[in-house]
Amino acid sequence: MKQLAILSGKGGTGKTSITACFAGLLKKSVIVDCDVDAPDLHMLLHPKILQSEQFQCSKIAEVDFAKCDKCGLCKKNCRFDAFTIDFQVKDLACEGCAVCALVCPNNAITLKDRISGNAYISEIEAGFMSHALLNPGEGNSGKLVTLVRQNAKSLAERENLEFILIDGPPGIACPTIATISGIDACLIVAEPTFSGFHDLKRILKLLKNFNIISFVCINMFDINRDNAKKITDFCHEKQIKVVGKLPFSSLVTQAMIKEKTIIEYSPNSKISKEIVSMWKKILKIMDSINK
Repeated sequence: MKQLAILSGKGGTGKTSITACFAGLLKKSVIVDCDVDAPDLHMLLHPKILQSEQFQCSKIAEVDFAKCDKCGLCKKNCRFDAFTIDFQVKDLACEGCAVCALVCPNNAITLKDRISGNAYISEIEAGFMSHALLNPGEGNSGKLVTLVRQNAKSLAERENLEFILIDGPPGIACPTIATISGIDACLIVAEPTFSGFHDLKRILKLLKNFNIISFVCINMFDINRDNAKKITDFCHEKQIKVVGKLPFSSLVTQAMIKEKTIIEYSPNSKISKEIVSMWKKILKIMDSINK
């Protein structure tokens, strides 16, 4: 089983659009959206949900008003201001830290599990999709990413599928670390800007710590050819392959408006041909990794 993740230093670099294109070029496989805080791959792949499960991770305080004498210690000691003036618990403010339960002299407060999000297994044209959505204000997205990846692996094993393609979250925080654990290789999508170059270096450093093979795609390279050259030269110095340089194209925006990938919308365009060429290079690298 081969696992490829696609990452970027920030949102908006084109990572998800490229992932959706690759999904269309694959034979039957499992596509994974690990950006559980703000998923959007479904807008291009149009999944049909087959299974849904609740994700319970965090806690929320619950007051038993039969025991509560409204002494105010819970409200006084809550650093998140999660209690109203009449000692009701504010759902979005409560962090489940249990300080209120600890200081309550009447044991009137308990911590209960709450639903932090939902995980899904869906059917798509390219095979199957594992994805999730974290509820607003909830934490522990790294754990939800782990669940999504476990679902993807189980699905691939059950359906005897050989490829898992992962659309990762932006940045280098916990959700990204949960995304790259155990993968074979990673494609980093970078923009030819000063911040894009900086973010690329951070991700490469992270992947090096995990001994993960990396290669780079420079998206919209022609909006700043000088910075694109700096990225190319840096990658050459570090012996990192630049597998693709995609030109800026307004066709990409037009395709997104139609809820299609650029390859579906304009298969003969220059950028579509570049994406197909890049995918062939990646497959060749992936084959060499698994030999």
